[in-house]
Amino acid sequence: MYQDAFSPLDELPPHSPPEVDVERMLQQLQDPDPRLRMQAARAFCEIEEPRAVPSLLALLRDPCPLVRVGAAYALGRNSDPCEVELLIDSLRRDWNGYVRKGLVWALGNAKDPRAYPVLLEVLAGDITAVRLWAASALGQLAQAQVLPGPALQEVAAALCRGLAHDPVAAVRGNCAWSLGILGQHLKPATPYTALYQMLTKQLLASASGDPDWGVQDDARLALQKLADPDLLEKLGNFD
Repeated sequence: MYQDAFSPLDELPPHSPPEVDVERMLQQLQDPDPRLRMQAARAFCEIEEPRAVPSLLALLRDPCPLVRVGAAYALGRNSDPCEVELLIDSLRRDWNGYVRKGLVWALGNAKDPRAYPVLLEVLAGDITAVRLWAASALGQLAQAQVLPGPALQEVAAALCRGLAHDPVAAVRGNCAWSLGILGQHLKPATPYTALYQMLTKQLLASASGDPDWGVQDDARLALQKLADPDLLEKLGNFD
């Protein structure tokens, strides 16, 4: 799975000593100085502290995009069901791609089924970094087994489209990874036989015909993890 981990936060110098004053960071989340708010938000990217969640949610509307980026990643570290609707709302309205990327990461970590519709939206038409993480976030939802039946069909279809048609190889590779995760949970479930066949058909097509060798390998690895004798035999014919 491709991570494309760069964000504006990576450009900042180390933000804290080995031990962080949590109480001070909690207060600093509401400081008038955006640099201090940004520093505090970044601190909670590494610290799990439920008391920070209300202030971090408020920072999703901060006028400074770097503060919003930090808040998004901090909320991904400090997941709470109360966050999900606000994360979704922010993802739909924030103009900054780095912020949206962080919000997608946070929604993947939340593993909440309410997130899947907006993740499908951004997978279908956002910038590369956001599509990349949306593809893997959908795999996280599948891994957590929180998607209801109709959602499984929508997610599988969207990931198949992404694997077949996304112009960026890394996004296609993440779609393959997530389809492999989804397939592992669909395989034993008889009601989803047709869905399983659809996603494995696309994985086989990409394993043999994607123009990027890395995506071919991602699709093959996803198929191998399914441990399906028929699929393994077909994979052997590609060699």
